[in-house]
Amino acid sequence: MANMAQAIRMALHYGETHLGVNDIFGEDVGPPLGGVFTATQGLKTTWNSPLDERGIIGAAMGLGFAGSRCVAEVQFCDYIYNTIDLLKLAGMQCWASNGEWNLPMTVMTPVGSGIRGSIYHSHSFDATMTHIPGWKIVMPSNPLDAYGLMIACLKDPNPTMYLKPKALLRVRGTDAIPGEPPLTPEGDKELKNMIDKPVGDASKWKARWPKDLTDYTVELGKGKIVRDGEHVTVVSYGRTLPICAQAADQLREEGISVEVIDLRTLWPYDWQMISESVQKTRRVIYVNEDTEVTNFGEHLIRRTVDELFYHLEARPKLIAGAFTPGVGLADTLEMASVPQLNHILAGIREVVAEQA
Repeated sequence: MANMAQAIRMALHYGETHLGVNDIFGEDVGPPLGGVFTATQGLKTTWNSPLDERGIIGAAMGLGFAGSRCVAEVQFCDYIYNTIDLLKLAGMQCWASNGEWNLPMTVMTPVGSGIRGSIYHSHSFDATMTHIPGWKIVMPSNPLDAYGLMIACLKDPNPTMYLKPKALLRVRGTDAIPGEPPLTPEGDKELKNMIDKPVGDASKWKARWPKDLTDYTVELGKGKIVRDGEHVTVVSYGRTLPICAQAADQLREEGISVEVIDLRTLWPYDWQMISESVQKTRRVIYVNEDTEVTNFGEHLIRRTVDELFYHLEARPKLIAGAFTPGVGLADTLEMASVPQLNHILAGIREVVAEQA
């Protein structure tokens, strides 16, 4: 099975060969590195930009206005904040032109904890990004969705933001990407030999891409129920989604039935799925690792209270990152900075035990 970095790489290759992607660029995106997390190794249209985030976003906007389809990467989301005004301009073009101007550009950037990156390489960007109208925003939690969401972004005529959870980029999937080698240990090794740049001298290396890759697409705005349950709804995405699923599996042994929703797309998001689930379970918890103040989950709680108040039997709850200037460097400090399994287990038990 492909890991998430390989899945993104294969989707970008499909974009180059079938969806009109002409430029994939950013800091260390091209040879020899192929991306700091290897998500752009072996691709034909990659090139290295200067270390200039505003230049990267500005170039992507220029290419989009010229009618070209590009993918621009900011190496870590911690360094995308100085481009906020440009992201705002990109997001307003279709609206400001009454639909006459499209801006086909995809920006991808690694987000979140998981690599012990401390204050410069561990921040989240989901809440800030959802404050910028005009963008479609995705964050996958597994390789198959990573592939399908990238394909969806590459098909969209207007700006898309692809948030890559760093902690999951090396995690292998449980569902095959259409076209990847067969599901066997030999198949995993074959994929690695085909598309992973070898260690050492790779000056003559070229990727050998699977020939049967498809335009498998995850529709933007559609979530996925990854665990069915009756007692409480847990809504998450990205790094914390697999932890929520693990919590649901563990709590089943205690007689607690947890429904877990993978949001997948932050904007637009699948409110219908959330609403139907909350009306069924009558309890809801929103989980992500961005800081808890002005968190995207707070918006979801506000909407839950506005529209579903009389269906609730307990207070909606947010489990999110600590409101600190950074994420701790040491292993214990990082784990204390963002939600872990024990935080999610405790939160679910608390909400299930509460009676309105």
